[in-house]
Amino acid sequence: MINLTPWLGAPAWYIAFSGGLDSTVLLHLLAHHRRHHDAPPIHALHVHHGLQPAADDWPAHCQQVCGELGIELRVIHVQVAPGASLEQAARNARYAAFVNAMVPGAVLFTGQHRDDQAETLLLHLLRGAGVRGLAGMPGERSLGQGSLARPLLGLSRAQLQAYADAHGLRWIEDPSNADTVHARNYLRHHVVPVIQQRWPQATQNIARSAEHLGEALALLDELARDDLDQARGASPFDWLGLDSLDLPALALLSPARQRNALQSWLAGRTRLPDSRHWAGWEALRDAAHDAQPLWRLTDGQLQRSQQRLWWLAGDWLRAPAGPVPWTDADVPLALPGNGSVRLSGNLPQGPLHIGYRQGCECLRMEGRGHRDLKRLLNESQVPQFVRARLPLLFQGDRLLAVGNLPALSQGQWQLHWQAPTSAQGLR
Repeated sequence: MINLTPWLGAPAWYIAFSGGLDSTVLLHLLAHHRRHHDAPPIHALHVHHGLQPAADDWPAHCQQVCGELGIELRVIHVQVAPGASLEQAARNARYAAFVNAMVPGAVLFTGQHRDDQAETLLLHLLRGAGVRGLAGMPGERSLGQGSLARPLLGLSRAQLQAYADAHGLRWIEDPSNADTVHARNYLRHHVVPVIQQRWPQATQNIARSAEHLGEALALLDELARDDLDQARGASPFDWLGLDSLDLPALALLSPARQRNALQSWLAGRTRLPDSRHWAGWEALRDAAHDAQPLWRLTDGQLQRSQQRLWWLAGDWLRAPAGPVPWTDADVPLALPGNGSVRLSGNLPQGPLHIGYRQGCECLRMEGRGHRDLKRLLNESQVPQFVRARLPLLFQGDRLLAVGNLPALSQGQWQLHWQAPTSAQGLR
């Protein structure tokens, strides 16, 4: 019924087991395969969101089903963050739980089927999505340190129902699936049935269109990779550990290719902007040379500095706390919200502390006297967004060194800064 061969080499199989029809059929298929063929160990994961009273009874049902099939079940309780979209927040919490539960290299199976694919394409079409949205759900994609697979995408809901009936399977009917306030449920109950009365093969044909658009997206991604390779280049500030792109290289592309490259680059970092918000990119790109433009997105922001685009998220969006006393200069010092520092060379005597720019700092330079730090950073072409969080080594009120800038040190020592990461959550 399904082909599981591509994932036989995984160290473990996990299944997102809600207890509904789709995941119950998928669990039964996986268990049947394991009984008759060599397969990795199977683990079922049931995420309890606590969003409706009925859900409290579902773990016991899932445990009974898994017990009958000899499958280990893990029930994971999650807190859903409040926000504009409860559905999206629940999805984020669910997938974060899956990532945390999986071993590296494992595969997570989910039960989306052909009708789900058709509904997804229709929803995205009604929202004005581009090729990336209309391509629907891929059959496989990366997830954390493993992958996510949807082996039921070629099957209809009716086929799954027939399989469940033939094997006497029992499943949970989620009452929220009948609530047509949700857009997907409205399509499922009121729109798709009307379409199918006129075009019985509608969901199959719509899902096939999603496959064609998926191929088109793959070609666009290949083009984006080529364009991004040209735009990455070497940055003089690789020690920041930040992703960046060369703006002049991007500017040589047509506007459509610029958007395509940036969509590919941003896809794993933040929710992608819709067409109305791409004006933010144009404003960033076209701002005056001496401006400090930025483009705020859902999970971070793009900033422009020194003719490069920089992606900032996490700690980089919060001001570091300081000053921080350094009682033992032989030991690296963790900086709240700003990575860590260490000293090398002929270490200065204390008392020492790490501070940040407040204005009017000066550094005594060999043969140049006291120089204004702001001017020295301008000469070093340090990106503007970095300057407020560059660790400064002080001995009392005396500035001794600037993190990761060897030329800006007053003695035979160097201040090494391990900058914070700009890593993103799961997208």
